Amino acid sequence: MMYDEIDKKLLELLQQDSKQTNKALAYALGLSVTAVYERIKKLENNGTIKKYVALVDQKSVDKDFVVFCSIKLVQHTQDYVVKFEREVAKLNEVLECYHISGDYDYLIKVLVEDMEAFREFMVKKLTTIDHIGSTYSMFMINEVKHTTAISI
Repeated sequence: MMYDEIDKKLLELLQQDSKQTNKALAYALGLSVTAVYERIKKLENNGTIKKYVALVDQKSVDKDFVVFCSIKLVQHTQDYVVKFEREVAKLNEVLECYHISGDYDYLIKVLVEDMEAFREFMVKKLTTIDHIGSTYSMFMINEVKHTTAISI
């Protein structure tokens, strides 16, 4: 999809704060409120803007223990892959899951309260999923960069 400079700037502004009014966006872009509204609708309708969300502070909800867990399946059959992906998608503690290349098959990002909660998650949820051969976990020490904004 091709975006002109105004679309790019509009997407940048919305990624910074999606609660801005169309009037504020129009002022920042030098456009009319109607023109901004139409551009936003176009970006929503073509799937560029998928949804609007609130980003919750992890510490304020006592969920700031971040773990990256690499997972290897026992076999790479379609059935095993589909079943694993279906089951891991149901786990609330898993924020992200990627099918990756390399020594492991999947990388998941897990968010829980603390080490004890992670152990509970591993023992009672993750390792009960069929076809997991091995896991390797890494704990976040410090967040250096975290953004949801995509440079366009």
